[in-house]
Amino acid sequence: METFALAVVSFTISISLFLKRRRSSVQLLFAFVCLALFLQKIAAFFYGVFDVDFLKSISYAGLLSIPPLLIAFCRSFLNRRHFPSQKVVLFAALCSFLLATICVTPWHGWSYLRSVFYLYIGSVIVYCYAALVSSIKTQKSQVEKKRLQYIAIACALTAVLSVSDILHLNGYNIPSMSNIALGVLIYFTLIIITYPRLPDLHEIMVRALVVFALVMFVTIMFYLITSLFGEATAFSFNSIFLTSFVIVISIDPAKLVLKKIASRFFLDGRDVLVSLYAIDEEIEKEKSMLLEEMATGLAHEIRNPLSSIKGAAQYLKSEAGSDENQKLLSVIVEETDRLNGVVSQFLDYARPYTKNAEMQDVNRIIEKVVALITTAGKQENIVIEKNLDENLPRVWIDGEQMIQVILNIALNAMEAMPQGGTLELATTSVGNSGGKAIEIAIRDTGCGIDKDHLKNIFKPFFTTKKKGTGLGLSVCQRIVKNHGGRIDVESTPGSGTVFFIRI
Repeated sequence: METFALAVVSFTISISLFLKRRRSSVQLLFAFVCLALFLQKIAAFFYGVFDVDFLKSISYAGLLSIPPLLIAFCRSFLNRRHFPSQKVVLFAALCSFLLATICVTPWHGWSYLRSVFYLYIGSVIVYCYAALVSSIKTQKSQVEKKRLQYIAIACALTAVLSVSDILHLNGYNIPSMSNIALGVLIYFTLIIITYPRLPDLHEIMVRALVVFALVMFVTIMFYLITSLFGEATAFSFNSIFLTSFVIVISIDPAKLVLKKIASRFFLDGRDVLVSLYAIDEEIEKEKSMLLEEMATGLAHEIRNPLSSIKGAAQYLKSEAGSDENQKLLSVIVEETDRLNGVVSQFLDYARPYTKNAEMQDVNRIIEKVVALITTAGKQENIVIEKNLDENLPRVWIDGEQMIQVILNIALNAMEAMPQGGTLELATTSVGNSGGKAIEIAIRDTGCGIDKDHLKNIFKPFFTTKKKGTGLGLSVCQRIVKNHGGRIDVESTPGSGTVFFIRI
């Protein structure tokens, strides 16, 4: 039963990746690996039931398809050209073809053939694991290094749990855990390659724990229901656990398929699969859309009287005789300008998103930002350092909007160093499961951000400044997200803050 459940898990994961609209080469290769594992497991399961040679051949075909696909996936995932190399992929494909050929010759009855198969596959797994460990040692990006370490630890744990099969076959009263471990491993790998921007183990573990909690809930519910009919002991825990796992991870792919079918009947774009519990959430989205529509008109209605007030104040200021009246009218002009700035930022945040993207050199954008800061004379007592990667690949972005993001964060960093300090702007090229990416780091040696404030800094209208609007970082986050990127922040009170922008 565990074999069948693992086959369904593999099939579900492969289908979920095939159905993705935007899938990378890494995700596509992993989908083929899961599909090969599905063929091997499902054919092996039915061969044990029906004892048909055709099913045995399919099982061997799926088994022998795994090595070249696994090496190709490993090569793409690690984003390396030499280890593993393309030649190794072709060599593994040739070996698999020769072994498959033996299966249709008189040698197919050789008693050691199955052992040769597993020795071959074991060697490929060890080779891929060595490539993974080697990549960890040479990885420069700490984020990528962590992600690879998580995969390495998960693979090692799977190998340890798979030893239970050997003990089980030798008569020890230990349940076979290899199928469960392998099912969890491929799902864990799915999370890693589907969410390449997850920065730390905490977020990955939270996602995994949510799935585990749902699986345990379904398992317990199954036992409670079957116990009412006195049949709870008819199924092993492994079987129920894997079956529950299949049900939980199959929900999203099944909803995706049903949504595509339903869209042919509901041409107005309604999502008929929205949960009843999510109706309030949908209402909130409609409110947000309405806010976007109102923002432009509201800004226009506010700016017109503001212009009149400012013009009147400037005229009266030129006619005012006393210094006290001059100061009062100056306050009116300054506050009018500040309110106009608030309206502008609110409009930037609320208006529908548009961008004029083209291939851009981020290093040149950094140079422009530094030039703007220097020209404005805002770097007093602050040393600006640039650590730019000369081999940085170009990225598809809106240059003006990215200048706005970097400049906003840089100016915030300088305000956090009233006594002076160092502002560092660095760029680096990183590889992830979605391909090449660039990372911009903006680091200061200022006062830092309190932990209580850190989780709120991207929320609209949250600010600790006396005259701040609280929209600057919200707009920055919105721009970066709409570029398909991510912005993160790390801060130590009293030591400084660093913002990471990855695109």
